[in-house]
Amino acid sequence: MKTITFVNDSMQKLGVVTDKGILDIEYAVGVFSNQLEHATYPLSITELIEGGAKARNDLEQVIEVALSSNRSNLFLAEDSDIEYGPSVTDPQKILCIGLNYKKHAEESNMSLPEKPIVFSKFNNALCGHRAKINLPKNAKEFDYEGELAIVIAKEAKDVSKEDAMSYIYGYTIANDFSARDLQFQSPQWLLGKTSDQFCPIGPYLVTADEVADVKDLSVRTYVNKERRQDGNTAQMIFPCDEIISYLSKHMTLYPGDVILTGTPDGVIMGYEESEREWLKTGDEIVIEIEKIGRLSNELI
Repeated sequence: MKTITFVNDSMQKLGVVTDKGILDIEYAVGVFSNQLEHATYPLSITELIEGGAKARNDLEQVIEVALSSNRSNLFLAEDSDIEYGPSVTDPQKILCIGLNYKKHAEESNMSLPEKPIVFSKFNNALCGHRAKINLPKNAKEFDYEGELAIVIAKEAKDVSKEDAMSYIYGYTIANDFSARDLQFQSPQWLLGKTSDQFCPIGPYLVTADEVADVKDLSVRTYVNKERRQDGNTAQMIFPCDEIISYLSKHMTLYPGDVILTGTPDGVIMGYEESEREWLKTGDEIVIEIEKIGRLSNELI
């Protein structure tokens, strides 16, 4: 299943990608209330994730009824003027893994980590596909980081590496957008990582069953259509199962938590100083991850 969050009447709503277009779930539930079995259905991505298998089964019933109807007004075209929200709207935690690709660590002139390097972003940083990122006035060295993001399905504490993948709801695309001059003002990277809109995620949240091998996905980033990053999740130092197991031994993970798994080489910070051209107003950043989708944002 592939879902989006979109904004309508100032409310964030749940949409499901189908062959006919994006199904507006709240509208469909209202239209077909007499044909549906239950009184309540998941109307947000948070309700869908937290509701587990039952919520997903209920949602599939709504999709089936809608697809069998002749009501084209239930569906939005993906290339229409949709205002996308972040693919996950209310994570308790946004956790990030630093230097998780060998070549990225090398281009950053940093030692390869022996254990995952963990830092965080906050919910104020979330935005969606096609959102415009407002560059803060207190920084100048803006950089992209295209990343695969994990979304947790159920409460996870002291999870083994062998069981870790069963705790994944699905995957989305993230841009760990960074202000390098703020990031390295202190040993803690936080200030350069979690300004407003510094964590675009989306456009889709793709359930884990639709991604056969998360250890072999291409990750590419483009700036103004020029390819800057061209990596593969096979290059991760700590793969997804190891990341989840490690984090769950230090803190409880909850449904909807988002984990950014690190970026391949090719970031601006990795260039020779004389060759660095930091991102600026008007630039467009596009991140593509195989089987997940394409996330695009413009800087203003």
